[in-house]
Amino acid sequence: MFVFDRRRRRGAVFHLQCATALLALTVFPALAASPLTLQQAVTLAVERAPLVQAGRAREDAARADRNRAGRWPDPSLDFGVQNLPVQGPGAFIPAAGSMTMRTVGFSQEIPSGAALAAERAGARAGAAAASAETEQARLHTRQAAAAAWVSLWAARRAGAQLEGLERQNALVIVAAKARLAGGTGSTADALAAQAAQAELANRLDQADATIAAARAALARWVGAAAAQATLADPPDFTRLPVTAAHLLQSPDAQAPLLDWESREDRAEAALQSARASKHPGWNVDLSYGRVPGLPALATLMVGVRLPLFPAHREDQDILARRADLEAVRAERENARRAQIEAVQRLLATWRGYGRQVRRDRDTLLSLAADRSAAALAAYRGGASLQPWLEARRDEISTRLDYVGALNAWGDTWVQLAYLLPEYAQ
Repeated sequence: MFVFDRRRRRGAVFHLQCATALLALTVFPALAASPLTLQQAVTLAVERAPLVQAGRAREDAARADRNRAGRWPDPSLDFGVQNLPVQGPGAFIPAAGSMTMRTVGFSQEIPSGAALAAERAGARAGAAAASAETEQARLHTRQAAAAAWVSLWAARRAGAQLEGLERQNALVIVAAKARLAGGTGSTADALAAQAAQAELANRLDQADATIAAARAALARWVGAAAAQATLADPPDFTRLPVTAAHLLQSPDAQAPLLDWESREDRAEAALQSARASKHPGWNVDLSYGRVPGLPALATLMVGVRLPLFPAHREDQDILARRADLEAVRAERENARRAQIEAVQRLLATWRGYGRQVRRDRDTLLSLAADRSAAALAAYRGGASLQPWLEARRDEISTRLDYVGALNAWGDTWVQLAYLLPEYAQ
């Protein structure tokens, strides 16, 4: 009865998956026509990622800021009344005072060329920072979508590994019942066989839940319809799209360090602006006034900012900004060393999981299956059931360890493959 219920439940799950797949056919026919490859998932994720769209908007904003940087400020229009009486019978009456003059003019601030150049440098650094952030978001999206694809692929492999064990469990139950009926078996063996079947059913339920969770994670990046598609074969995890030597020699071009150049440029622009503060800025004021009954008058005023005490102000600012620049450079070097270490760790992990996957696939899986088969044959020949129970638990553990190694192997491959923008196309 237990085996029948399990198969009926699996059948219901199969029909539900078929219905979901039919819905995906109507909503996403392009992907339903062929299995979803890892690269297709990555492309879809980048196209619909909100963070990438936000990065592009920030790039537009940074370009606009760069276009307006380094220009003179707008002039100011000035108008008013001079020498207006505020006492006596003609108080606050412009026509009552013989010295009252109506004026109109404009003023213009003229920053130094060094200050304008520093402003342009800061704007260029801001645009570069926005571009780096967008590229980082794009690479993060590619890594996350590829990792989600690998997780779903591995979860399905885990389910397939466990489903292959149901038939042998059913044979053990039949053999246990037959031996019990023939008087050569025990009730304990029959119950143990049914318990092993129940444990396998629990494992299969966990596998189904893991598949559903992995599909939800992939749907975040590619959409619910695309996540329902059949997955294509994975890429060759034994080979990276870029050599390990190139990864170790190009840390500055990798995703975690892409924004450090713009950080250094910003610090240099701040230092340039501090140095520019020692260059005087100018302002010009031109006004035109008229007193009734007298000739029109014009006034031209030119002002200049005088940095009279640079040792206490401007020089201190320069020292502070230079220290900031040195700090950024030291932090960048620290980040570079940390990234090289991280790549070395990833490479070691990727190679280690590759060896484990090959060993599991070529040796341990077949040994575990042969051990279970031999124990089953011995039990059917009259031996104890306990060796088969132990062999079956070990085989399940070996199969799940193999799939776990596959998942970790693919995940480290993804992290290495999508570190460099030029190899993430």
